[in-house]
Amino acid sequence: MLKVSDMSPAEMHALLQRESFGHLGCARDGRPYVVPMHYAYDGKDLYFFTTQGMKTQFIEANPQVCLQIEEVTDSTRWRSVMVIGRANELTTSDEMQRAMKLITERNPSLTPAISATQLDSLGRAVDIALYRITPEIIDGRQTVS
Repeated sequence: MLKVSDMSPAEMHALLQRESFGHLGCARDGRPYVVPMHYAYDGKDLYFFTTQGMKTQFIEANPQVCLQIEEVTDSTRWRSVMVIGRANELTTSDEMQRAMKLITERNPSLTPAISATQLDSLGRAVDIALYRITPEIIDGRQTVS
């Protein structure tokens, strides 16, 4: 039988620092919405960007979100951290520049794709939104060898 234990705060912090990809969960009108998401962690808050669309609509309606991050070696060896908190859209230039720097440093492969705007499938400019998740609960579990 697979044994699962709680992760220590230090282990959870280390996983959040080590990884840069997770699954963002939002909810509105009783409907859940979960999407894969790159993120950056500064040791306190998490940051992500997205284009205006379904995610931003869900977050605008209900800023309470959950970001789940995992490290899977195989089906019997894994770690998972759940961050529950409030997503706030960044609005000042300084906040946005700092967040963008964190995100692109943590996820260098995103750098060519990130600019102040993105283009949709018809070539129209689409604004991006940058968010900070301020954790209210951080919880983690891992398998035990």
